[in-house]
Amino acid sequence: MVTKKTTTTREQSERSSRRMTAKKPAKKKVVKKVAPVQVEMKLEETETPIVVEEKTNGNGSEKYFYAIGRRKESVARVRLFTKKSSDAVEGEKALIVVNGKDYTQYFSDVNLQYVVESPLKKLKSLNRFKATVLVKGGGSRGQADAVKHGIARALVLFDINFRKKLKKSGLLTRDPRVKERRKYGHKKARKSGQFSKR
Repeated sequence: MVTKKTTTTREQSERSSRRMTAKKPAKKKVVKKVAPVQVEMKLEETETPIVVEEKTNGNGSEKYFYAIGRRKESVARVRLFTKKSSDAVEGEKALIVVNGKDYTQYFSDVNLQYVVESPLKKLKSLNRFKATVLVKGGGSRGQADAVKHGIARALVLFDINFRKKLKKSGLLTRDPRVKERRKYGHKKARKSGQFSKR
């Protein structure tokens, strides 16, 4: 005669607790070998890596120094080249091309032209470099300041010794002043409507 073994709920709970406390075998960690990856260092502004690149023309390759300048809503992307003997220069004028036009045509105001060429004038190397600039956003004053900032940054990449002079004259500082936002219930940032007593 076969007798069935009866188990109580207490014994069942003890068994289940023993099962839970029992150690599970540790999984082996698989380490994959990954090829080393080159990481570009980002300086100051995190959006763009500032590196020396090469531009290929029909004639051959030409090295340039790339930097970005900003002011208000304007962003200027500057490529700075060293001037060649074949580049023609008229008098005391820099070789700067802004959005496909000469900077004197793009910025019709003489004061803005002085702003654009100020980093080169500070280093007394107006005819030593040539620059091509793509600028967008903002107004003419903001764009001129953005171009100035970009050229100054590119000059520092060309020669680190230029930094001291440019920094002292405030050409490397990104001007943070922007238009203040309009507030609720006001006509502009600070301007209110006319007060009426009755």
